[in-house]
Amino acid sequence: MSESTALVDPMASVRAYLEAEKSNNTRRAYASDWCDFRTWCEGQNCSCLPAAPIDVARYLAQLADGGKKSSTIQRRTSAIAAAHKVGGHEPPTNFEGVKAVMRGIRRRLGKRKRKAAPATAELLGLAIAAIPATKRGLRDRALVLIGFAGAFRRSELVDIQVNSIERRPRGILVHVERSKTDQEGRGAALPIPNGKMRAVDALDIWLAAAAITEGPIFRSVDRHGNVGTGALTDRQVARIVKEVCGRVGMDPAIYSGHSLRAGFITSALEAKVDPLKVMQQSRHVKVDTLKEYDRRENDFDHHAGGDFL
Repeated sequence: MSESTALVDPMASVRAYLEAEKSNNTRRAYASDWCDFRTWCEGQNCSCLPAAPIDVARYLAQLADGGKKSSTIQRRTSAIAAAHKVGGHEPPTNFEGVKAVMRGIRRRLGKRKRKAAPATAELLGLAIAAIPATKRGLRDRALVLIGFAGAFRRSELVDIQVNSIERRPRGILVHVERSKTDQEGRGAALPIPNGKMRAVDALDIWLAAAAITEGPIFRSVDRHGNVGTGALTDRQVARIVKEVCGRVGMDPAIYSGHSLRAGFITSALEAKVDPLKVMQQSRHVKVDTLKEYDRRENDFDHHAGGDFL
């Protein structure tokens, strides 16, 4: 064994690679979910690791009775399973009794997802005009335009660094190192044209006003116009999108950080763009998944009873 190898802590490396298996957002969510389950177990005077299947079933039922969504409860089961796997224990979620409880929860609560309203090109055109020309306004304008033009997820948007941007004659390429559908880190280079919406111009105006030459491009701005050094959080992105849409009289409650991504896909499909080309930008690997982001109001188009109802 070489001297350099002997200095490496094998378990530290194991822990590091285990952490790298999941995205940062997933690890944060699992940590929060596991903390909730552990606190519940302490209150029930039962073991959380390893946990008995009956205790997990009771916990899940209590979550459902307390009004938690089916998707939240499902994520809690995934966090419990992950913690047991890492600890070398058989996940209690594998037992048929726990699975049956989860099936009952899904059946009773339903699996319908609340979809964010799309921030379409038409809506953003109106909203951009209503944003004030303050430093915070310049940031918000650049954020929603780049987020829309790149069909970015919130986590991808806040991860963009100055050195992620590659200049091209007709716009920019934004290099994304990792995403929800690219956990292996193969990366992607997404083109952002400086077209009608002038997204690249908006980005350059913001970077110049904030004097940002390195690090994250989207940062906090206080009420005095002072620009922070760290990146915005995905929750702050959602708040900004809500505020921007609210400026033109839209209900902020129905918009979220996902509205930019859904808005791009909806606008592209409205414009009759080939879905395969849309998928190149959105990086969806399945058409069925792309359809979940299609928010076109076309339920009544070509209705079976359209000619006689």
